[in-house]
Amino acid sequence: MRLDPAPPPEELATFYPSGYWYVPGSDSVGRLEEAYRAFVLGDHVRFVQRALKSSGVNGPVLDVGCGGGLFLRQLSQATRGRKVFGLDLQWKASRVAWRRNGVPAVCASLEAPPFAPGAYAAVTMFHVLEHVYDPAEYLQRAHELLAPGGRLIVQVPNASSWQFLLMGENWNGLDVPRHLTNFRQKDLEALLEKCGFEVMARKHFSLRDNPAGLATSLAPSLDPMARRMRKIPETPKVRLAKDMAYLAMVAAAAPFAVLEATCRAGASIMIDARARLAV
Repeated sequence: MRLDPAPPPEELATFYPSGYWYVPGSDSVGRLEEAYRAFVLGDHVRFVQRALKSSGVNGPVLDVGCGGGLFLRQLSQATRGRKVFGLDLQWKASRVAWRRNGVPAVCASLEAPPFAPGAYAAVTMFHVLEHVYDPAEYLQRAHELLAPGGRLIVQVPNASSWQFLLMGENWNGLDVPRHLTNFRQKDLEALLEKCGFEVMARKHFSLRDNPAGLATSLAPSLDPMARRMRKIPETPKVRLAKDMAYLAMVAAAAPFAVLEATCRAGASIMIDARARLAV
C-alpha cells in the first residue's frame, strides 16, 4: 500500500521533529526507559547474531537508520567486539550514537553511502523501508555494500497482520504520513528477490514492537515517544504514571501479539536475507 499523493521531501521533513529518535533522560524515569529499551532490543540482537553465525562472513555490521546507536552498542557487546557502524539522515542522531553509545555513525543517505562496496558482513534496517520514497533503491544500495554471502536484516510493519485487520485506519503501523509504503510479507519478499536477495529466515514477533504497537493503537495518548515528540508538558510524577500505564497495556497486549505471531500474522515482519552473487 502506498501513500498517495506522497508529500514532497520538504513537507515530509516537518513530520520528523528533533528527537524523533530515542534519547533517554538523565533522571530516574529516563534510566528506567533506557533499561526497558535495552531489554526488548535483545530480541533484535539475537536475530542478527543468528544471521551472522549462519553466514560465516567476517566483517563489520552497518545499521541504516541507527538513531542513537543503542542497538549497535548491544550488538557489538554481544558479538565480543565486532565492528559496527551507523548511518542516519539526522546529524543529531549520529552525534548521540557517537557520544552516548560509542558507536561510529555518519549523517548520510543510503542512496549515496560513504562506504566501500562489499565491505560489510551485514546491513540492518529496522523500520526504515516504509519511510523512504524508493525502497528498491535502498535494497540495491545495501546489496552493493555487502560482502559475498552477506546478510540483510530488514524489519517493517506487517500489513497482513491481525492488528491491521482489526484496527484498520487506527493501526499505528500505518503512521500517516511518515510511512510512504506499507508491506505485506509477500510484498517484501518479492521486492527482496527482485533486488538480488534470497530469504533465509523470517520472524513474526518483535518483543520491542508488536505488543507496544497494539498498545499504541488502543491508547495513542499514552505512547511515550508520541508524548515526547509532541512536547506535552508533564511533571515527573505524571510522566511516570503514564509510562507505567502504557507498560501495563503493553504487558496486557503481549499474549495477543504472541498468538498472532505464532499464526504468522504478527504486527511486524523481520527477514534475514542473503545477498546473491549476481543481481
